Amino acid sequence: MSELGLRDLGTEDALVAFLRENGRLDQPGSTALYKRLQDAFRSAIRQDLLRPGEAIPGERELAQKLALSRVTVRRALKDLVEDSLLVQRHGARTSVAERVEKSLSGLSSFTEDMLARGLEPGVRWLSREQGPALSEECLALGLSPGTAVCRFRRLRTAGGIPMALENTVVPGAFLPEPDLVSESLYETLAQQGHLPVRALQRMRSDVASEEEAALLEVPVGSPILDIERRCFGEGGETVEFARSRYRGDSYDFLVELHR
Repeated sequence: MSELGLRDLGTEDALVAFLRENGRLDQPGSTALYKRLQDAFRSAIRQDLLRPGEAIPGERELAQKLALSRVTVRRALKDLVEDSLLVQRHGARTSVAERVEKSLSGLSSFTEDMLARGLEPGVRWLSREQGPALSEECLALGLSPGTAVCRFRRLRTAGGIPMALENTVVPGAFLPEPDLVSESLYETLAQQGHLPVRALQRMRSDVASEEEAALLEVPVGSPILDIERRCFGEGGETVEFARSRYRGDSYDFLVELHR
């Protein structure tokens, strides 16, 4: 079934037809049926045929219409939920996980981005410390060797779902104690009179390491957006150097272009 056809119909029967055709569920093959059903769901989500927040048919209904056992359907959905492509909530139908859209035209914090989208930002502290700047940090922040800095490593969540790993360094001149930061670094920097007003950002694609996969709750080797950011204050001073690793399956970056 074509992408346009499924969108136009907008029915559960159209989804079932797409899953059956895309997953070759009526044909013999060496790949397990639950895996083929998973791959068909992934294709529907990737092609935006199943959109964020959209509910899918129940387990029993899918099993009946696809002529599969409920065990097969349950296994397929379970893995998709574990990969954060689907969301299961008590008393509600399983739905496609929401994706966060981040504009690259403005400077904002993770907390500000999540609140603006009606999502609850969260943080799990992995480490925070104070010490002399490393050579890479000196170059990025324009510091002399041995200058004191505060370092933060955090797992950022949205609605309880892991979204990004953040490694941040701030010169001690702008943030005297790492314990001053509770959740929002930018809020703390604003209180200290050093809110960033400009940033340079570099992005590249990568894959999740074993440690990152465990923290972000994705399979090893999953797509990752690696983002390096240097932020500057009103006087041009570098107030933050950050290296973030965003889940590629849950984050979209939006850029507006002009001629």
